[in-house]
Amino acid sequence: MAKKRKKSKREKRIWRFLRIQIFLILLVLGAILFYYLSGYAAKVASMRKEAATFVSKSTAETFKQSQTSIAYDSDGNIISILKGDKDSYYVPISDMPPYVEQAFISVEDKKFKEHHGIDYKGIARAAWGMLKNGRVSGGGSTITQQLARNVFLNQDITWERKLEEIFIASELEEKYTKNQILEFYINNIYYGNGFYGIQAAAKGYFNKDVKDLSLSEIALLAGIPNSPTEYDPLLHLDKAIARRNIVLSGMLEDRVISKNSYDNAMAESIVLSQPGKVHNNYQETFTFYCATKALMEKEGFKFKYTFKNDAEKQKYDAQYNEAYERCNKQLYNGGYRIYTSLDSKMQAILQDAIDSGLGAFTDLGEDGIYELQGSAACIDNDNGFVKAIVGGRTQDISGYTLNRAYQSYRQPGSTIKPLIVYTPLLERGFTADSIVVDQPIEGGPSNADKSYSGQMTLRRAVQLSKNTVAWSMFERITPKAGLAYLENMEFTGLDERDQTLAAALGGFTNGVSAVEMAKGYATLANDGMYRNATCIKKITDFEGNTVYQSEQQEKEIYKENAARAMTDILQSVVSGGTAAGLGVSNQATAGKTGTTNDNKDGWFCGYTPYYTTAVWVGYDMPKKLPGLYGSSYPGEIWHNFMNSIHNGLEHKDFMGVTQFIGEVSTDGNVNGV
Repeated sequence: MAKKRKKSKREKRIWRFLRIQIFLILLVLGAILFYYLSGYAAKVASMRKEAATFVSKSTAETFKQSQTSIAYDSDGNIISILKGDKDSYYVPISDMPPYVEQAFISVEDKKFKEHHGIDYKGIARAAWGMLKNGRVSGGGSTITQQLARNVFLNQDITWERKLEEIFIASELEEKYTKNQILEFYINNIYYGNGFYGIQAAAKGYFNKDVKDLSLSEIALLAGIPNSPTEYDPLLHLDKAIARRNIVLSGMLEDRVISKNSYDNAMAESIVLSQPGKVHNNYQETFTFYCATKALMEKEGFKFKYTFKNDAEKQKYDAQYNEAYERCNKQLYNGGYRIYTSLDSKMQAILQDAIDSGLGAFTDLGEDGIYELQGSAACIDNDNGFVKAIVGGRTQDISGYTLNRAYQSYRQPGSTIKPLIVYTPLLERGFTADSIVVDQPIEGGPSNADKSYSGQMTLRRAVQLSKNTVAWSMFERITPKAGLAYLENMEFTGLDERDQTLAAALGGFTNGVSAVEMAKGYATLANDGMYRNATCIKKITDFEGNTVYQSEQQEKEIYKENAARAMTDILQSVVSGGTAAGLGVSNQATAGKTGTTNDNKDGWFCGYTPYYTTAVWVGYDMPKKLPGLYGSSYPGEIWHNFMNSIHNGLEHKDFMGVTQFIGEVSTDGNVNGV
């Protein structure tokens, strides 16, 4: 009986085992059948193919995309940090302390150097989590898998994403070395607060470069990516330090640090030091604009300034906007180092000159911005680069404001006369001593003082800014010929409708900007040779390779003797004309005032052998301002700024002026024009 009972139990166990095996076989067969019939097989095959495509098309540059760019002033100080979607810098692993590599391997993936990119135990845990909870749980990913997820995929927690992550990780291990993968990972992982990559985190949390971090600081940063929100040092420093301690313990356990190093790092106090926010409003926006155009130029974009008709202009504008948007995005994400000519000390002096010069006007618009505004641009005559640019008065407002110095176009008044009337006239045989006639013109303009002086020298007509003389001389030259000078100097707001005699007095459809007027007068200062008014000297990639180098090519706009003769006449405007008393101390000075109808715009444009500066004052929505003349607020701002930046500079005179020998007729008019 006992033997029968034992046999019966044994048979039951065998049958139970067989039933379980049959069930498992049927389950596996059912799963395989379901796998193929439901379309999962095709889906998985597609994911494997996509993963192979992702990696095969990748290069080392793929892992260096979307990096933060930095702009510097002429002294090497940071004036702007250009962040795209994220704050990110790329640093080769060879430039990092060895502790960085060791910390990440210890805390994230101890077998990183041994496996082939896949953590099979982690996958098993994820699969069990899906069966148990109905969803894939995170965790268990190797460094290679995390890199795959962060660069090629999203953060969705699904079995599809997890499977594709595995496929990509496997492909990455085939294509790249372990050192490359680790370098890519450390430079792409998220450290919280918008910081991607350890350099951005080092800057953001400690205001240091990664190469200057201590072991304790490295361990703290290495602990953040596991849960950037939970271990955020700015919000949860205690948790971040606890996580640091885990990292240090792991490093000690792995024998990559000594007990003494461990003890010192554990004892070190973590002191966060966030860098101050860089905000140089007008310097920054002008830099963005010039650097974007530099990248467009590098791409081969052909800039145009005049058009045959509206259709041609609309087509060009569409092409320009598309190229500008593309290059601007590239600027923010390319990890560039942008070296500018901007002088932050001069910038502060120019800003203060405008702020103090207009300080008595405190009325604000509905948007909280000062109603009365000013703008100015200063160019270095030695090389043609912009040294300082101010687009408005200082206000405590977040974000960027309108940079009127290059974004606002206003009527230039009489400051345009030297550029399109008088210097062209000097090229055509006139001299400072040529006789012109100041008299009423039927259907033409009147003079500002409503008086007429009859015959006078050209020099005196410029000194007193006689509108009638400018009008009649412009008629001789023709508007088309006069405006061609602005076209050649790449003034961007010109319009076919500007070809009227009113342009001689600054009557334009759109107007001009302070930067444009500064480069126009800088051309006179440079003996008639034009240079583009940019602030970009050089752009490099993050590794220091030159991407763009400004060559500042010169182009002749005016004949040398005509430009020098105009400078001589403009010196007399400052010494005894409408700009009397506005000269720069101990320096040869040339300049011109400008005031538009009803005192809506005031200008002063002038130069010394060292610098050229143009200043505008007015309302954004033009309206009359009693007392606004070129010699009042704009002239005082110009004078104060130029005196300050020339302080201590040795005296210089302008280059010699070649006097014209004009043939003057008995009625006082120059023949042959």
